[in-house]
Amino acid sequence: MKRTILHTDLDAFFCAVEILQKPDLVDVPFVVGGSPSGRGVVSSASYPARVYGIRSAMPTAQALRLCPNLIVLQPRHKFYSEASQNVMDILHEVSPIVEQISIDEAFLDISDDPEPGISFARRIQSRIKNELGLPTSWGIATNKLVAKIATDQGKPEGLVEVKAGEEAAFLAPLPVDVIWGVGPRTQEMLAQYGVKTVGDLAIMDRERLKNMFGERGADLTRHAHGIDERPVSVEYERRSLSCERTFSTDLKTERQMVRILQVMSEELGARLRKEDLYASTVRLKIRRPDFSTFSRQIQLQQPTDQDREIFQAAKQLLRNVNAKEEPVRLLGVALSGLSEPIRQLNLFDHSWEKEKELLKALDGIREKYGPDAVKKAARLRKRNQ
Repeated sequence: MKRTILHTDLDAFFCAVEILQKPDLVDVPFVVGGSPSGRGVVSSASYPARVYGIRSAMPTAQALRLCPNLIVLQPRHKFYSEASQNVMDILHEVSPIVEQISIDEAFLDISDDPEPGISFARRIQSRIKNELGLPTSWGIATNKLVAKIATDQGKPEGLVEVKAGEEAAFLAPLPVDVIWGVGPRTQEMLAQYGVKTVGDLAIMDRERLKNMFGERGADLTRHAHGIDERPVSVEYERRSLSCERTFSTDLKTERQMVRILQVMSEELGARLRKEDLYASTVRLKIRRPDFSTFSRQIQLQQPTDQDREIFQAAKQLLRNVNAKEEPVRLLGVALSGLSEPIRQLNLFDHSWEKEKELLKALDGIREKYGPDAVKKAARLRKRNQ
């Protein structure tokens, strides 16, 4: 049976939610992000801001240099979470098979629905806009890979359908980095063989790809031909994983806080690996002795399940939020944007693969003998300092 897979993405989501609260921002270049005075980054950029070359994950200070009149709004995650839940409620209402892959993205499998995919998507796109005031883009295809790329090609508020049998032709003229797993280094290496588009990749010698990337070379070939057999999965319903602790005695030094963050990062990394999930966003929560609470988050360059990457992100957020090293009553780390494992290929750096195998071994030891059975040398050094 031919599959009908939909992918939807909320356009400039955080900014769209802010516009609902402040309609005068609709044609104004603005971003939601961290403070430019520290190491703040852009979480979401309005489309007028994108005209200046401003993109998410860009340092806020750099965004202001590109557009001096840029308005910078601090994130309000409560509103974004509520808006996301409202959208997902609609998706779950109209389809029994929904896979949410981030706060603003989801796949739907409507293969058993008699309504054509294009009209189904158009109807739900209109409903979300009319009921919630939020713009969405949609891709319709026979598989997840092509549906997601179709969405990206139609932004903003697009509706792009790729019919069965037309997947390879649709992908062929697109730059090769639209394919999952093609990072900057891989793109650079492929360019040395004249591979700049997906069509170029599709006709590249399969043995050469296998020699370059191992078994992943076969995945690149399949994806370049628009082949993706992964199902829309509803097995994992988690939207986030978190770990937080309230201290009987306030933490007063960054060294103490960093040590706790490392322990939390190891715990969260182990939970990700146990559930076979990757996280794309790390959020830090801090509560002061006066009960004032602050929350900041950072989008990772690519999803991860590794303790070290979670810890580095959490530590960066701590230094941004707690620059004056004020006392802390509660400290927490949360991971969101949970998805099935996917990692961009990096031709020259396979250290993360070695670390992954090491972490699996450590997870097994800790599960058998307890969480304190193995400690990293860095933690021991800090404890002895």
